[in-house]
Amino acid sequence: MHNGTASHKELRNSLPHAHMVFPDELINRVKYYIWRVYTPYHPFFRDLAIKLRLVSITKKVERFGARQRYLLGTIAPNETVEGVIEHLLSKGYGNHFVAWEDDGEVVSLRYVENFKYQYHLRIFEDGEVRGHYEFTTECHPLKHFYEIGFEDRREHFLSVLGDKITPVQTS
Repeated sequence: MHNGTASHKELRNSLPHAHMVFPDELINRVKYYIWRVYTPYHPFFRDLAIKLRLVSITKKVERFGARQRYLLGTIAPNETVEGVIEHLLSKGYGNHFVAWEDDGEVVSLRYVENFKYQYHLRIFEDGEVRGHYEFTTECHPLKHFYEIGFEDRREHFLSVLGDKITPVQTS
């Protein structure tokens, strides 16, 4: 996992952030406010934890792979990365800048269904588009980190993306 090229960072930084949904439960409201304060500092602390070897990206890659599961397809020949991103933004997705960056990742976007769950899409330099449904970082950071509860949700993603990608055949 790497930090991407300078142009990818510029693209990511120019995108609107995905917004958390305000939770109903008191304990989740506490988490919500903690994350509201902490989120702008997360990239710094994430990178520091990696440098200090408090978090092992190598072990995470060995366990889960350099790119997360659930390949949806590739960007359609008549589309651009920017066009797909604009389409997803119009559907309520936003920049998920606190997420780990997979190898070759251009952008990470999420649609927050509620405080507990989100749809998470990644677009890569080679045109791959991958997506999964999961716990939000804010509600369940450890389950999120260890990819507990990841779900495919392929049909949902394909309906959102429409003709913006060329789906891969699944067996």
